Amino acid sequence: MKPLHELSIAEAGARLRSGQLSATALTEHALSRIASIDARVHAFVLVTRERALEDAHRADQELRAGLDRGPLHGIPYALKDIFDTAGLRTTCHSKLRIDHVPAEDAFVEAKLRAGGAVLLGKLATHEFALGGPSFDLPFPPARNPWNLEHFTGGSSSGSAAAVAAGLLRFAMGSDTSGSIRGPACFCGAVGLKPTYGRVSRRGTFPLSFALDHCGPLTWSVEDAALALGVIAGHDALDPGSADEPVPDYTARLKEGVHGLRVAYPRHHFADAEGTSPEVIAALDAAARTLTRLGATVEEVRLPDFRLFSACGRVIMIAEGHAIHERDLRERPHDFARYTYQRLILGATLSAADLTQAFRLRRELTVTLNQGVMKHHDLLLTATGVGPAPRLDEFPPDWPLKMPMQTIPYNVTGNPALTMPSGFSSTGLPLGLQLVGRVFDEATVLRAGAALEAALGVRDRRPLLAASPSR
Repeated sequence: MKPLHELSIAEAGARLRSGQLSATALTEHALSRIASIDARVHAFVLVTRERALEDAHRADQELRAGLDRGPLHGIPYALKDIFDTAGLRTTCHSKLRIDHVPAEDAFVEAKLRAGGAVLLGKLATHEFALGGPSFDLPFPPARNPWNLEHFTGGSSSGSAAAVAAGLLRFAMGSDTSGSIRGPACFCGAVGLKPTYGRVSRRGTFPLSFALDHCGPLTWSVEDAALALGVIAGHDALDPGSADEPVPDYTARLKEGVHGLRVAYPRHHFADAEGTSPEVIAALDAAARTLTRLGATVEEVRLPDFRLFSACGRVIMIAEGHAIHERDLRERPHDFARYTYQRLILGATLSAADLTQAFRLRRELTVTLNQGVMKHHDLLLTATGVGPAPRLDEFPPDWPLKMPMQTIPYNVTGNPALTMPSGFSSTGLPLGLQLVGRVFDEATVLRAGAALEAALGVRDRRPLLAASPSR
């Protein structure tokens, strides 16, 4: 029998409904693993033990009474600490909000509570979902479970670390330039950035109104599909929320990729400075696998990656500076060094810079969606150009070069899924990225499930999670 932390959401759900397992037992197992492992991983900034046990007890009572709230009923989860939780501290990993206790839940948290899920606590992030792996903050940065000396990726660092370490099966993150997909890549998890507007951001501390997305980090593609089905939906109080129907994302997971047309912009990562040959080899192998499974894979060219990156970063830093302008002026020393250095750049941008960035955003979005995606169902590309770097490789001041290839799909708003593609020679995870048409997460997840089964890397877990010590 599998250990409880290795049960998929669907497997755990089946046992909960049959009476073979209780939500209380599942939650106590998760809390025990957190107590055993997290002192080394630092994924959690707050463990809500009492709330978790209350949620689990309620789930057990409801399921015994025949009340079924959906696939996450009784399933433990945690939130990146930028999601508001009524009556529970939400700090954004910052001195500036260390005592902030919201009065209301974020939209996502309200959906998860209504679905009967069990909140284990709040997870580490980079300060205000930007910053970096900083040691000058109220909480230490999360560590990569595959090697504790290495970076998790950011900014949903604790979410990815918790999933990879087997502390929980799914966690919530946010993604403005790759903050779900980057950590998922470096930690060997699955990370889903839905279409812009698919999941409400209300009650989630913003970084960029134009680029922010909320989505799940999970251990498997099926888990991501189940989580998305619960949190997706229109929110009239979020100006960016889309009023689009929410399908059953699990309905087509086993259909495979036969007949799908896949665009492969190999030049985006193969020609990038510093791309590891192992990343290129893993992506080429994934392309061959898709072909073997019946998809048609065709190399295509997209606009220069640097155009996407410049466009997205101007918008992100301009809007981030606007959000934090007062604190940057009045309390600059309360920011971490990395966060301040990144946000203060917004003071140098002009209205013309931002106008040109939004104009370019429209051009790039049209080029992708009315060009490549008009003739292809999916796009296969890299997530990062190499495995996770060591934490001690980060310089005192923020480096300008970013190793992720994720920001293009924040600029365009297309759904994008990151999943493991293999491992480096040093044993660190590598990741690939599948991008779909807007609001077609179902096809992205379908292809991801087929690749996951074919690549055969999903059952490998970090040794840290296999051998916890107090």
